Amino acid sequence: MRFPAALRALNHRDFRLFWLGQSLSVIGSWMQSVGLSWLVLELTDSPIRLGLVSALQFAPLLAFSLIAGVIVDRVPKRRLVLTTQVALMLPAFALAALAWTGHVRYWHLAVLAAVIGVVNALDMPSRQTFTVEMVGRDDLLNAVALNSATFNAARITGPAIGGVLIARYGTAAAFFLNGLSFLPVVAALTVIRSGSQPAPRRGTRMREELLGGIHYAARTPLVALILGLLLVLSVFALNHGVLVPLFAREVLHQGVHGFGFLMASLGLGAVAGAIAVAALSHHRPPLGAVIGPAFVAAGGILSLAFVRRFPVAAAVLFVVGANQIVFLNACNTTVQVTVPDELRGRMMSLYTMVFAGVSPFGAFLIGSIAEGLGVPAACGVGGGLALVMVLVLVATWRRAAARTAGVAAVR
Repeated sequence: MRFPAALRALNHRDFRLFWLGQSLSVIGSWMQSVGLSWLVLELTDSPIRLGLVSALQFAPLLAFSLIAGVIVDRVPKRRLVLTTQVALMLPAFALAALAWTGHVRYWHLAVLAAVIGVVNALDMPSRQTFTVEMVGRDDLLNAVALNSATFNAARITGPAIGGVLIARYGTAAAFFLNGLSFLPVVAALTVIRSGSQPAPRRGTRMREELLGGIHYAARTPLVALILGLLLVLSVFALNHGVLVPLFAREVLHQGVHGFGFLMASLGLGAVAGAIAVAALSHHRPPLGAVIGPAFVAAGGILSLAFVRRFPVAAAVLFVVGANQIVFLNACNTTVQVTVPDELRGRMMSLYTMVFAGVSPFGAFLIGSIAEGLGVPAACGVGGGLALVMVLVLVATWRRAAARTAGVAAVR
């Protein structure tokens, strides 16, 4: 059976098996996220401690991503992904056991959140680099889009299922089902043939490989542009976990249902964007698919500073969600098809660090502006700074690309 063009990455047996397993696992991960937050509030009733648990899951992405990238480039990808998936499954079962027995304490949650963060620092770049080994460069954009579609669909369904389970059976049920959801991925990885060969070694030390990756990113204009755009949007514009609930409550005067609808609009836009990307035939997305959506997403956040009606806000967030996913998919694919195979793990670790690792700082910055100047000001400052920085980065890239072309012409 041959899949249509919009699903062509599924024609690759290994990716098809992995994608099916991941589609279940990511729903479980969102269920666990909801359960963990709810359990922290049940135990402590403290927003600060809830924020600390969230930070413990993201801080390792910033602290260990560079080292993780060197490891990813040294180790066979299938074996590494199998190890990280098992390592993520164990905390889920531990949380379930602690919650079911009633022995759970806040420090348990903090420690397990930190463990999950450390494993994710290794898991995220390894899964992304493993994708290109399963589908090749020509179908990578389609594979990334399909992964994004399932992730964002799960972002809508996972919390909803988790909320029902928690209300009826308690948080332990959400944790236990998340643990079970890793089993299909683990089973798929045991029969997948891609990524079985060890990565070539050059005999260099880890420090030299780490610095080599940073040097490559800094001196390659296209990679530097993409990492810069990811950093800017992550810090200033894509702080939905902070902006959307505050906007719903403080500006639109909505309760939890209104907040949920706004997040659903964002998620639906993301799914629509992922589907649109999946339908593209390009194996390398045009640079306009990186720069254009970055402008639109930043401009959408800026426009929220002037929005006071709920339907308009929902429509804006739908557009932001769609363009955010097109932007991220194009960035991911462009980096992976541009860099040499031996550097892909380090580049995707940098990708993870500048996008996910710095997000707590962006959330703190935007939250501080919202508390001091109001939510509309936070939208205006965040979106406005993002737009200005995108312009600066694109202008800088054009000058660097022109210099590089000039040097090549002289040679």
